[in-house]
Amino acid sequence: MKTDVEYLEFMWPMRHFLITCGDERKSNIIAVSFCMPVSKEPPLLACAIGRGTYSAKLIESTKEFIVNLPPEELKPKIYYCGFHSGYQVDKFKATGLTPQPARQVKAPIIGECVAHMECKVRQEIETGDKILFIGEVIEAYADEALVKGERKVEYAKGDFPKKIYATRFRRV
Repeated sequence: MKTDVEYLEFMWPMRHFLITCGDERKSNIIAVSFCMPVSKEPPLLACAIGRGTYSAKLIESTKEFIVNLPPEELKPKIYYCGFHSGYQVDKFKATGLTPQPARQVKAPIIGECVAHMECKVRQEIETGDKILFIGEVIEAYADEALVKGERKVEYAKGDFPKKIYATRFRRV
């Protein structure tokens, strides 16, 4: 027998990413899981970001963003960035994460993250409650230990999807 379920419940585990956007005057961090490669040539990523969020507005205005890969020890900061709005709080200051200059885009990378993909927006698609930003990866770099396989980055586990997307899951 099969029973109805919330489709998101079976899409995990996934990676969590911290996307940075903006410029040297104003920047933001948003926690996302809806991010994936969509083309190898040209190298394209698709990231779904809530419509009307501070990050969506910054990306729409600058046409750039960075996908930062956080290690497991940043889990509390990932949660913070997922639960708080950049309209109300400076997430770099609130979390203590370190903004550092990117190689080609104006948004900062997060110093504590282990990999970074700098993107220029190629396309924006409205998809329900999200905007799907298709970004061309113009720079990709990572910590040497990660590249050599000496360090691993875990997939998201636990209750993160239910905490962040609580309104999507049925309460039992």
